[in-house]
Amino acid sequence: MAQTNHTEVIEYVLLGLQDHHSLEIALFVLCLGIYCITLLGNSFLVGLIVLDTHLHSPMYFFISNLSLIDIFGTSSFTPMMLLNFLDVQRTISFPSCALQMYLTLALGTTECLLLAVMAYDRYVAICQPLRYSELMNGPLCIQMAGISWGVGFANSLLHSILVWRLPFCGHYIINHFFCEILAVLKLACGDISLNTLILMVATAVLTMTPLLLICLSYIFILAAILRVPSAAGRSKAFSTCSAHLTVVVIFYGTITFMYLKPKDKDPSVGKIITLLYAIVAPSLNAFIYSLRNSEVKAAVTALLWGGLLTRKMSHF
Repeated sequence: MAQTNHTEVIEYVLLGLQDHHSLEIALFVLCLGIYCITLLGNSFLVGLIVLDTHLHSPMYFFISNLSLIDIFGTSSFTPMMLLNFLDVQRTISFPSCALQMYLTLALGTTECLLLAVMAYDRYVAICQPLRYSELMNGPLCIQMAGISWGVGFANSLLHSILVWRLPFCGHYIINHFFCEILAVLKLACGDISLNTLILMVATAVLTMTPLLLICLSYIFILAAILRVPSAAGRSKAFSTCSAHLTVVVIFYGTITFMYLKPKDKDPSVGKIITLLYAIVAPSLNAFIYSLRNSEVKAAVTALLWGGLLTRKMSHF
């Protein structure tokens, strides 16, 4: 392993499942397929939202941001991980590892905040429909999305600075598929109490607070839906937020499972399950918003029959 001295590491080894190469081949095929679905599905949804003027609303603006997070998030670690599975390259340079850790943490935090913003959007749409265009105007939506991205990347920058200032005493083997912050912290040979404290505070503020706001939003939404006199009206009102609620359950269920599950007797089993959860969830979001949304279905139909592109080209 190339090192400039005993404490400065210039590249790391991603251990992955080095002792189970046949399993790695199977995971390569599975993960490559899921990654392609994630890229194609989310890219198609973003393109559809851009092309169809009927989808130029705050809800779809936030959905397009969520799709971009899924694309960038999975792309930040999946290509390198696929090379790892094929045994082509198990090492990762220090700058690449630092960037990978920074992006995965930043985009995960951004998604937490964006899901809370989307819950507020659904609250305004259902509980204050007459003021929706006033309260969810274009500039405000851009500001809320920008704040979500900005806070997520600023939080990740803080943690990255605190992590990479630690001494690692020449430790370079990361027992994971990618440079995840907790796996990197395990290599440190210095005091990580400050890192742990700030990580816990940031998790509470930037993960649990959005979840609390989401729950409060849906309490008010549920109360408003129950006041709708007709069953058809209640069904229509709930259908507008069911896709978002499904994504929230999958996202927070994934986080809970990944970080709060009991420690496995075989570390390889835990790594595989964590990996599958990390790449499967982003691949589902585009399909959830497509299959459970009549407006997206209508836009897809228009695109398939050529009407959407014809209308778009007529503007030029």
